[in-house]
Amino acid sequence: MIKSMTGFGRAEVIDEEKKVTVEMKSVNHRYLDINMRMPKKLSSFEASIRAVLKEYLQRGKVDLFIAYEDYTQSRVSVKYNREIAGQYLEYLQQMSEEFHLENDIRASRLLSCPEVFTMEEQTVDEKELWTSLEEALREAARQFVDTRIKEGGHLKNDILEKLDGMYSKVEQVEARSPEILREYREKLETKVGELLQDTQIEESRIAAEVILFADKICTDEETVRLKSHISHMRDVLETQDGIGRKLDFIAQEMNREANTILSKANDLETSNLAIDLKTEIEKIREQIQNIE
Repeated sequence: MIKSMTGFGRAEVIDEEKKVTVEMKSVNHRYLDINMRMPKKLSSFEASIRAVLKEYLQRGKVDLFIAYEDYTQSRVSVKYNREIAGQYLEYLQQMSEEFHLENDIRASRLLSCPEVFTMEEQTVDEKELWTSLEEALREAARQFVDTRIKEGGHLKNDILEKLDGMYSKVEQVEARSPEILREYREKLETKVGELLQDTQIEESRIAAEVILFADKICTDEETVRLKSHISHMRDVLETQDGIGRKLDFIAQEMNREANTILSKANDLETSNLAIDLKTEIEKIREQIQNIE
């Protein structure tokens, strides 16, 4: 099925100790470009996060936001540094003796000295944290893909509608071709007749001129190839995802044929049809840029 490169997904995993929130959105891009914003505590999971996302995505510029909240107080503990406290005590006693000061050292006095007591964050269980993060990540990715599929369906219907219109215009070009030759022959006979007046016109000379003109303006090959490209694009639209690049290549070939028809056109109606074809092809190419 077709997927758009525009999508959004959000998920949360909450338990008694933590909350992990994952939010992701994307726009079109030639390749897969993932930009992550998350707490430093989760940076060690970056490679694993990318591996998970590649299971769901092939192309697009993706912005990924991850938030982490720790509900427990047990993650932080107080650490007593006995060695530093002993050094403070030793120097305070030394100062008391050297300067004949009253030695009023108490435990509360040492408490205010830097580095005697420090706050230390306990190690987080990385396996447990990754389990919660992966759950939120996959749920957000599933929602993200769902929105892409929904938008992809709209893109597909729009492109198919434009292809139907293109096919109709190609048939009009084909139908117009013999009319152009007929009108050219009539104009040629009239012009030659006016120049030669009563002199008999050789039919073979007129036929030869018409053949040369027909060869010059003939667009049979271009219309046949253009119809083939339209049919091919319809078939590709019914295949699996990851078809954006292939569709873009087909659209380039369509545009090449439309350009040739326009360059060969010696008729206002055919020129207008070729311009309409180029316009529709450009609209299709714009839509294709949003397909994964």
